[in-house]
Amino acid sequence: MAMTKTTTKEVSENGAGKVNSYRDFPSTIHKPAAQQLFICPEVSLKWGCAIIFILASVCYVNSVNGSFVFDDTEAIVNNEDAKGKTPLNEIFFNDFWGTSLNHKSSHKSYRPLTILSFRLNYIFNGLDPRPFHLTNVLLHSICCTLSLVIFSTLLGETRPRLAFITAILFSVHPVHTEAVSGIVGRADLLCGIFYFLSIYSYAKHLDGGSLTSFATSMASCAIAMFCKEQGITVLGVVAVYDVTRSVTGTFNFGNVMKRRDILQRFSLIAVVGVALLYVRLSVMGSSGAPAFQRVDNPASFADSPMTRALSYNYVYSIHALLLLWPHWLCFDWSMGCIPLIQQLMDPRNLGSLFFWIVMFSAIFKALFSPSQRQRKYLTLGLALMAVPFLPATNIFFRVGFVVAERVLFMPVAGYCLVLVYGAEKLNTFLFPFGYSKLWILRGCLLAVILTFALKSFRRNMDWQDEGRLFLSGLAVCPLNAKVHYNIGKNAADRGLRDVAIDRYEKALELNPDYDQAMNNLANLLKDLGRFQSAEDWLVKAISIRPDFAAAWMNLGIVQALLRKHKEARVSYLTALSHRRKYPDCYYNLGNLYLELGQFREAEEAFRNATLLQPTHVLAWTNLIVMLDNTGQSQRSESTALEALAILPNEANLHFSLAGILGKRSQFKASELHFLSAIRLNPHSPIYHTNLGVLYHRWKKFQLAEQSYQRALSLDPQWKSATENLKLLHKAKQNQF
Repeated sequence: MAMTKTTTKEVSENGAGKVNSYRDFPSTIHKPAAQQLFICPEVSLKWGCAIIFILASVCYVNSVNGSFVFDDTEAIVNNEDAKGKTPLNEIFFNDFWGTSLNHKSSHKSYRPLTILSFRLNYIFNGLDPRPFHLTNVLLHSICCTLSLVIFSTLLGETRPRLAFITAILFSVHPVHTEAVSGIVGRADLLCGIFYFLSIYSYAKHLDGGSLTSFATSMASCAIAMFCKEQGITVLGVVAVYDVTRSVTGTFNFGNVMKRRDILQRFSLIAVVGVALLYVRLSVMGSSGAPAFQRVDNPASFADSPMTRALSYNYVYSIHALLLLWPHWLCFDWSMGCIPLIQQLMDPRNLGSLFFWIVMFSAIFKALFSPSQRQRKYLTLGLALMAVPFLPATNIFFRVGFVVAERVLFMPVAGYCLVLVYGAEKLNTFLFPFGYSKLWILRGCLLAVILTFALKSFRRNMDWQDEGRLFLSGLAVCPLNAKVHYNIGKNAADRGLRDVAIDRYEKALELNPDYDQAMNNLANLLKDLGRFQSAEDWLVKAISIRPDFAAAWMNLGIVQALLRKHKEARVSYLTALSHRRKYPDCYYNLGNLYLELGQFREAEEAFRNATLLQPTHVLAWTNLIVMLDNTGQSQRSESTALEALAILPNEANLHFSLAGILGKRSQFKASELHFLSAIRLNPHSPIYHTNLGVLYHRWKKFQLAEQSYQRALSLDPQWKSATENLKLLHKAKQNQF
């Protein structure tokens, strides 16, 4: 199909079948006023790009020292795909979290190119979070620099002025902090880069009719989609841009349909869109759409259509408010943060009504304003705001969140475009009243930019560690059970059990069906010896979610502690039925069999754990000790050597092997492994004590005494070292 090059004939205002080239449009109206408006003059595109890159980098430079927080742990630290532990092709068959797309528990988030970028970070720097964060800052700076190019292209400015201010606002907007400071936000950054490249290439295609530019635009769209699903929406944006550029006059659908060149381009765009959707749906496999929980998105589970509609519209208004004034930022908005709207008389509906009044007014102006410039600005701005947001609306499919700042990464571009256009209109109005009013306008723009930049810089600090991040969420969403849950989890990781228990109980007060909070609370109660309370919470958790494998395993642990061995075995096997690849569960099952004296079954369970996770040190250790204690010394030694081939720097394995060799009086070999264990972990009193026992048996009394004394220096209350030292002194006395 031949592509028709855009013509350059003069047009009448109604745009009936005639078209100007885009470059013939004047860049401004009332040029003298526009020249007075802004706090900086026109800049060259080169200098503008340099300034934007530096500004975006400085604004987020303090995020580089952050750690892995919130979703980063699951997407990177615990994701074998991101760490290069799986074959490269696996990233194209697993979701963003490393779960097979065919698995029923998969979230179906397909972002293989983002995972590939994590993998590259890991190859060069391991799990050091700083290079991950630095990469995010650089990608954001590149994206912001591209935004200046795009705004200049959309506005027809060869020397950016309005585009420059728009790009500055885009660069410093605080909504971006989640995407930049949270490493998993790289999906949005990469998607944004190729989103802008797609628009730019499409504009170049319209300039010269180049099929190469069109192909580049569509390829950029595909890459954007494989960075984050939202990327496919760029096809809608370029379609709107095509119409605003190719057809003048107030909107007339009939005029668009008469344009063969537009229809040709739209047909190709539709083919690309259908092909990408087919690929995307194909990789999801036969397991269907992701199964989210009610707490993730309560409105989508509401039985009443009215409740769903009212709640959805209120959520849209909250997203719009975050664009307008991003003061209330939170890492998570689920679980009661925004209660459902169930009645028409709920005062929050006024916010939704105001949102739609503004939106419909803007849409009307974009379609039917007599000013061609106003139509262009508003149409492009609204398209950039609304089209990328469509996947988050719950209209086409259920999403797993209520409000998410990350989905606003691209809509911010549209908001900034509309905001700067509004400033230009205000400038036109104020110009006759004198320069003092214009200075006020300049001051207001500067105040907005500085406020946004300072807010972004401050918000980055919240994202530096989980403690700050979760506490910041409490100020915005005190009714969010997940916020309390995460504060409790962070407190438990730091050993603050009382704080953790209090937060988990608060989370359960806000959401009595919060099964994950029940599971974590039960683990803390178990550690405190409150086994019966722990069992009660775990039984309740699995009654709410019968396929909760972790809760079944933890129930088995508690039941084993309560001497309910039969019930514990059933719980472990149930956990494995829900999660076949569960090395920790096999390890705990092995411990149960070991306690029951069923050594063959215990060995099988420990072996399964090490097969699924070759680095499972505890499973290797218990297997080695069990074989040694059951008189299988040779097998115990070979198993220890097998484990050390995988984990050569694991002190506990060297210690276990040293004990086996020492029992056989292979003193020299045993000494080497004891010394290796001590080199790897010099602060363990038991290592020094057992080395002392070896020297004691070897009749190297001076070395034995030094080892015992070293153990006591580490722990003066270490009983075995004290007793062995007394025996040593007695043996030395007898010797003389």
